[in-house]
Amino acid sequence: MMTTLTPVLSAHWDADKSWTMATYEKNGGYKGLRAALAMEPSAVIAAVKDSGLRGRGGAGFPTGMKWSFLPAPDGGPRYLVVNADESEPGTCKDIPLMLASPQELIEGIAITSYAIGCHHAFVYVRGEVLHVARRLHQAVAEAYAKGYLGKNVMGTGFDLEVTVHSGAGAYICGEETALLDSLEGLRGQPRLKPPFPAVAGLYARPTVVNNVETIASVPGILRGGASWFTAMGTERSTGHGLFSLSGHVQRPGQYEAPLGITLRELLDLAGGVREGHQLKFWTPGGSSTPIFTAEHLDVPLDYESVGKAGSMLGTRALQIFDETTSVVRAVTRWTAFYKHESCGKCTPCREGTYWLLQVLQRLEAGQGAEGDIELLLDQCDNILGRAFCALGDGATSPITSAVKYFREEFEAGMHTPADVLFPPERSSLFAYTPRPRKAQLAGVH
Repeated sequence: MMTTLTPVLSAHWDADKSWTMATYEKNGGYKGLRAALAMEPSAVIAAVKDSGLRGRGGAGFPTGMKWSFLPAPDGGPRYLVVNADESEPGTCKDIPLMLASPQELIEGIAITSYAIGCHHAFVYVRGEVLHVARRLHQAVAEAYAKGYLGKNVMGTGFDLEVTVHSGAGAYICGEETALLDSLEGLRGQPRLKPPFPAVAGLYARPTVVNNVETIASVPGILRGGASWFTAMGTERSTGHGLFSLSGHVQRPGQYEAPLGITLRELLDLAGGVREGHQLKFWTPGGSSTPIFTAEHLDVPLDYESVGKAGSMLGTRALQIFDETTSVVRAVTRWTAFYKHESCGKCTPCREGTYWLLQVLQRLEAGQGAEGDIELLLDQCDNILGRAFCALGDGATSPITSAVKYFREEFEAGMHTPADVLFPPERSSLFAYTPRPRKAQLAGVH
C-alpha cells in the first residue's frame, strides 16, 4: 500500500508566510525560470512534451502538444490565459494553491509565456474569491519588483506583462472559450469551435488556455527535468497531482500524490471514512463525472484507468459519501446547480437541465410517477452529445451513473421521500435545520 505522498506544489504550504516572495525564493523559487531563459523557447516546449504533463483542469490534454498548436509567429501578439475560475462542485485545489504559493503559478506563467512567445498573460480568477485575487495581485507586484515580470525580464530582453482579472462568477466561464468572451467584456458563453483558441482566441489572436495547476507544475519540470517528472505517476499519466478529498472522510483536504494512486490508498492516508460508517459512493473528478461505488476503491486514479472503469479523472475532486446519504438527493442538488449555471445558449442544456430537475425533485419528494426513471434516462440521452459545450454532458453523467448503481433508490422515490429513507441529519456534517416540505416541492434549495 502506498503511504508516501509527493509534495511538490504543496511542499512549502506550511512554511511561515508561504505566499511571499522571500519564502518562495528561499525554497528554490524561480530556478525553473532561470533554466528556461537559458534555453531556446522550442526546447522548453520539448521539455514539457517529454515530461508528459497533461492538463490538470479536467480534460487531461497533453500540455506541450497544446502549446505547439500555435501557428508560426506573424508579428502580432499571442496570449496565455490561466483559467483560475475554479467552480466545479467538490473541486478545491487551485484556490489553496494560489493562496499558499502564488509565486509557483507566476513562475509557471513566465516560463510558459517565454516558450510560446507571449508578452501579455492573463489570470482569470473567480470573482467571489476576493482574498485569492488580492493575494495574486500582491504576488504579481512582488514579481515585478524583483524583475521576474515586466520589461527585460532578468536582463534577457524578454518582456512580459501579467494581468489579474476577476470574473463575474459564472460556472460556464470555466469553459475556455466562454472565459475568453468574458475576458473580452462580452457575456460568458461558449464559442463555436473551430476556430480553436490556439488559432483565434483572445482578441482573435493565437492563445493558450491552461489551468492553474497545469501552469504551476511547469517550474518543477524545468528544475528537475522531464525524467524527474515521468518517474512519478503511470506511463501515460505522468507526474503528481492534487487530490481534493471532501465529505464523509476523517481528514478532508488536499493530498498531493502521483497519478495512479487509488482511493483506498488516499482514504488510508486521510484516516478513512468517518468513524462508524462505510463508503457508499464517490466522485473521481467532481460532480460532472459519473459516480463510482465501493467496488471502485482500487481503480488507479489516472486518466486511462478511470476512463476504462466508466468515469473521468476530471479535476480529481473526490467527494466521499457514506451509507447515510441519499443518492437521489445528492444528484438532485448537483442538477439544480447545472440548471442554474446553464448559460442558456443551447436548447438541450437550457431546457434539458430544467426538466431533469423537475423529475428529480418529484422523486426526491416521494411523488415520482411510473416511468419517471425511463423519462429521466431519455432526457439524459437527448442532452448527451447534443449540447453546445460540455456542461450538458456533465449534467447527465451523475444521473445516469446513479441510476445504474442505485436504481432501487430512484424506484423508492415513487412512494417514499428521500428524507424519510435517509434522514438528512444523519448525513450532515454540520447542524441540520429541516425545511418545510412545501418549500422542497417549490424548488427552494
